[in-house]
Amino acid sequence: MVVQMVVSIIVARQLMPSDFGIMAILTFFTSVALTIVDSGFSQTLIRKQNPTDREYRAVLGFNIGASLILYILLVVLAYPLATFYDQPIIADIAPVLFLVLPINSLCVVQTVMFTREFRFALLSKIVFLSSLISGVVAVVMAVLGCGIWSLVAQRLLMMGIKAIAFWWIRRWRTEERFSLQPLREMAPFSLRLLATDLISAIYNNVAQLFIGKIYSAHQLGFYSQAQKLKDLPVTSSVQAVQGVTYPALSKLADDDAKFSEGYRRILMLSSFLLFPAMLGFVAIAPEMFMLLLGEKWMPTVPFFEILALSGIFYPLSIVAYNILKVKSDGRVILRLELIKRGVMTLILALTIPLGIETVAWGMTAMSFVDFVVNVVAARRYVTITIGALVRSIAPQLVVALTMFAALCVINPYLTLLHNSLHLIIDIVFGAVAYLSLAYTLRLKSMGEAIALLKGIIKR
Repeated sequence: MVVQMVVSIIVARQLMPSDFGIMAILTFFTSVALTIVDSGFSQTLIRKQNPTDREYRAVLGFNIGASLILYILLVVLAYPLATFYDQPIIADIAPVLFLVLPINSLCVVQTVMFTREFRFALLSKIVFLSSLISGVVAVVMAVLGCGIWSLVAQRLLMMGIKAIAFWWIRRWRTEERFSLQPLREMAPFSLRLLATDLISAIYNNVAQLFIGKIYSAHQLGFYSQAQKLKDLPVTSSVQAVQGVTYPALSKLADDDAKFSEGYRRILMLSSFLLFPAMLGFVAIAPEMFMLLLGEKWMPTVPFFEILALSGIFYPLSIVAYNILKVKSDGRVILRLELIKRGVMTLILALTIPLGIETVAWGMTAMSFVDFVVNVVAARRYVTITIGALVRSIAPQLVVALTMFAALCVINPYLTLLHNSLHLIIDIVFGAVAYLSLAYTLRLKSMGEAIALLKGIIKR
């Protein structure tokens, strides 16, 4: 996350907001296509007790075939897309950028294997290495004046290095021939996940398509940059929480007591870390953007402050979503997704004509709706009541809001200081205030976090 943040800051200083707007448009199609390529089969393999080489081979073959078909389709659509948005460079970028699809398809089997084996340290090292190398290349290209191509190179290199590293570490081979039979057996659950994830991928990025057309690529650049910077800590948290909790909870699925207690503890620990982080970002946003990105990106601040609020509950919503993936047959997930996206369609229809800032508020409201729906739905699969879950996260929220209020009180008195000093004081004060209040109130989540940290240090 830190590497990607540093790279984003340096590259953003060199590029124009419209460059990020164009990438945001293409990212929509990439996200949707990657979801189709996976089709829920990787999650099904993780959920299975003992997947066979025959099943791995079937999923790998499907991923490669689907990625090649989608790559050709998207390249064909690139010129009409460039004409629709009046951005000719889209037709030049698309054939290169969309290569992430076939490259990504080569990573699926190893990712599933490492996840099932809980080799998250290895996965983290690979992701860090790919982020570092691709980030350095992107920075050099941006400084040399390569413009939007530096973003394209970063995306391709990151995926390519991951694929090479996975195959170098685990040179998986099998004598099994490709067969559709394993896919047919996995299809009922996998296709329900596909439908759910596809709807989610579309709706999570669809606002950018409308902003880019109704307003401008320049304005979309401000919005997408706010979303990207908000997503750096949120996405890192989600990937960590989802990647670890899904296989872990899958192994506890037959023990209701341990399963439910694990769910509660994950919510409690996640909220202890995320609530102060996201509210802290809201409090320091103006100083942070001025210091790190400069005057050019200050129009991004209002969008970032609003979208950062949506990051408070999203990782917690993913934990509840994992409960549904482990315990349900997929039907309830699809039904809930249709309901939630119906609500989101209404929100988008109401907010898009009113301006980009209103759209950001709509997305934030939707993240809270998503969290509530997932938690309520997951209740039927755990032995813990909704009241107990609320009591597990409410203390962290109250303490974080108190810290936020304190920052808002002291900030006017720091305006005459240099931005860097202002930012340092805010961060130190916020951290001390949050931890001191948490310690004073004897929050259970703080005890859990300290115990976890001691265990890591001891090992």
